[in-house]
Amino acid sequence: MGTKNFTRLESALHSEVEALRWAMENMLQHSTCQRFGTDCKELIAMIKDPQGWPSFAIELERIETLQICFPNFNIIHVPRARNQISDFLANTVRSFHMELFFSGCSIPVWLSRPPEV
Repeated sequence: MGTKNFTRLESALHSEVEALRWAMENMLQHSTCQRFGTDCKELIAMIKDPQGWPSFAIELERIETLQICFPNFNIIHVPRARNQISDFLANTVRSFHMELFFSGCSIPVWLSRPPEV
């Protein structure tokens, strides 16, 4: 589980690509046997067919380079309704007015908790 608040990018899809790149770079410090999840079906389509997204060529080239470091790279679609903690973290870090990076197995005590479902 991880989060980073990025400055606004060109589009929401650019933010999704940047978030995946950051997560992949960050996870290299821990393990190369990682499975990634996203609620963005377009991001999965981009990873499967990067040539079909020429306006993202530079960003997808970075992701392709990182994929080489993950022998069992896998990215799956996780509906937002089944991924409430990650969605909560993403929404929470947007309110921070300083750069924030977090990676770990649980929500840190300094971040508020998501409402119980």
